[in-house]
Amino acid sequence: MTEQLFKPWNVLVYPNAKQTWGLTSLSQGGAFCRRVDGRVGPRVCIPGFVTPRLALCVLTQLAMKKRQIKSLAGNGNPCHKPKPAAFSLEDLIEHRLHKISSWKHLRNTRLLVILSSPLIYVCVLPFLLVDASVALYQFVCFPIYGIPKVPRKDYLVFDRGVLAYLNTIEKIGCIYCSYANGLLGLITEIAARTEQHFCPIKHAHRLAATSSRYAKYLPYGDARAYRGEADAVAQDYSDIPPEAK
Repeated sequence: MTEQLFKPWNVLVYPNAKQTWGLTSLSQGGAFCRRVDGRVGPRVCIPGFVTPRLALCVLTQLAMKKRQIKSLAGNGNPCHKPKPAAFSLEDLIEHRLHKISSWKHLRNTRLLVILSSPLIYVCVLPFLLVDASVALYQFVCFPIYGIPKVPRKDYLVFDRGVLAYLNTIEKIGCIYCSYANGLLGLITEIAARTEQHFCPIKHAHRLAATSSRYAKYLPYGDARAYRGEADAVAQDYSDIPPEAK
């Protein structure tokens, strides 16, 4: 019975009902319980260290899970649109227990790391400038060249800033890293598709890392292949899903 009280699907919400708070004794210790008077069903029992903000977060996660179930297609398969990650009540409680305050985070950080942090965040200015320039280039030129556009949503993903075990400083850092690395990945893919269109030739030496389009490039030094197949390679985007074009 004790374990069932902590299961998310036993949490009942009646907005218009009268609520009373009390302390009840469970086999594993006391817990603050919210009784819904005049209703039939189990009480809402939440451990004492859980804040109202966390309780609201739990209810939000439950609502999202219900919407996800309703969004199933007729054949029982879920929709292809990405859904936010949903955590159970136990996971959310554990997240809150492992959260470290921003002040404690700063106290445990070396002074040189704190002093050098502005050099990291000042890079957001050139990032924004490059982002705007590349976005304009792709918007204007890719339709002219017949190159499929690269979706921003596949690279700029900001889902780590909502994790409950991160403090404010860590959330800002995760959001900034998501933008910087996602932007660089986006630019890399745009540059790769541009290279495939204008210069689909492999290098003579092995590269430490290659782009996603490199396998389609023509061999180095093969003039006949370049003159005969370059135009076909420049328009070969059959491996890109139609919804991404």
